Amino acid sequence: MVEGGGKLRRGGAVQIWNRRSFLKTFGAASLAAAASAETGKRVHMLAVQDGPAQPVAANDHIQIALIGAGGQGMGDTKTAVQVPGVRLVAVADCYSGRLARSKELWGDDVFTTRDYNEILARKDIDAVIIGTPDHWHKQASVDAMKGGKDVYCEKPMIHLYSDGPEMIETARSTKRILQIGSQRVSSVLYAKAKELLASGAIGKLNMVTAHWDRNSSLGAWNYTVPPDASAETCDWPRFLGTAPKIPFNAEHFFQWRKWKAYGSGVAGDLFVHLFSGTHFVTGSHGPTQGMATGALRYWNDGRDAQDVVLGLFDYREGFNLSVRVNFVDGGEESESLVFTGSEGTLEIGWTGVTVSRVPRETEPGLTIGTFPEAMQDRIETEYRKKYPRKHFEGTPPVGSERYVTPEGYSDSYDHFKNFFASVRSRQPVVEDAVFGYRAAGAALLSNLSIEKGAVVRWDPDAMKLL
Repeated sequence: MVEGGGKLRRGGAVQIWNRRSFLKTFGAASLAAAASAETGKRVHMLAVQDGPAQPVAANDHIQIALIGAGGQGMGDTKTAVQVPGVRLVAVADCYSGRLARSKELWGDDVFTTRDYNEILARKDIDAVIIGTPDHWHKQASVDAMKGGKDVYCEKPMIHLYSDGPEMIETARSTKRILQIGSQRVSSVLYAKAKELLASGAIGKLNMVTAHWDRNSSLGAWNYTVPPDASAETCDWPRFLGTAPKIPFNAEHFFQWRKWKAYGSGVAGDLFVHLFSGTHFVTGSHGPTQGMATGALRYWNDGRDAQDVVLGLFDYREGFNLSVRVNFVDGGEESESLVFTGSEGTLEIGWTGVTVSRVPRETEPGLTIGTFPEAMQDRIETEYRKKYPRKHFEGTPPVGSERYVTPEGYSDSYDHFKNFFASVRSRQPVVEDAVFGYRAAGAALLSNLSIEKGAVVRWDPDAMKLL
């Protein structure tokens, strides 16, 4: 296979608590020491490390294999083997150059093959990482689980809606661990955001605004094609799988996200992160309906996936989600989720989480300047009987707070750590197939809405199109 997602990671993540919880935990002295010079804004450092890793016996390693050794697959594997007690023993990919690179990275004793079934037949492999193109996610996952392997499958979980039920049922019937690779659900940032929202830190949630802009050629999936790409170095029939049969095309092989036959466009690559983050923080199963618009505005290079997409979705919990992906405006790459409530906002970005509280007005105000003075006095006297002036003791609860994790914090590492903990304990994972299907199913409503030119409806509980 070839590379999976296009996720970009940033260090220096951020942790945020409200002032009361921070004082309770660390004390007023720590808060004063961490306060920034900016009035009304406090920045705090939060330690999140678990301490030194415990040694693992030589015979107690989880042995893994990688299926799909592209950029995402190799990146995932580099992170996975950092978890104590994890060892890579095999790699499958359809390009011989990536098999050679795997041996350079992880040793000549790593078994390599173009046919992942050779990996699944081995008894010494406990789990697999699937970093294939989207159109292989379902079949590779199902084959692996039926072969007795636990599975870490990159997002989006599905390429077609019919993929989801089969993956869920296979995980259930085989009793294998299946975790989907949207690392947001393992992030300490999103965990704190979830806690803050539930505590009422921003009042009643009424809107989530999310975007991920990728304003570069590589961000727009123009991955490098090696000069030796050919029908000999690339197993083209195996790569195609269920996709339409066409002659060998190196761009399709190495830049597969640009075509709907293999990928899911910006919805599957990036929207799914925004949906999984929203669903984790709010506890929602997903939207009930959505609509989207999109087009090719800049990258008219033969691809059939849009480079600009905007969507709007309704949630029965009483909020709307608006999402946007833009590959074309030339600015810096950025990602953000803003949760807007009745008493403030909570924003999650690459550099952290910030809560900004704005006291809500409790009176309607007056517009009486055009009336005679006697009338103004009369109106204001009656108004103040109904809305007496409030006197605050101390400072009103305004401003913002922000918490930072240690430099280099990785939610991807935490996601793999959680996965391997479940592999050992056989306890549920943090992002199982049901969660993964609800996130991907919701995100891919965007593609369906653009295709139909209409609002599309979705049952988030039954996980069915209506």
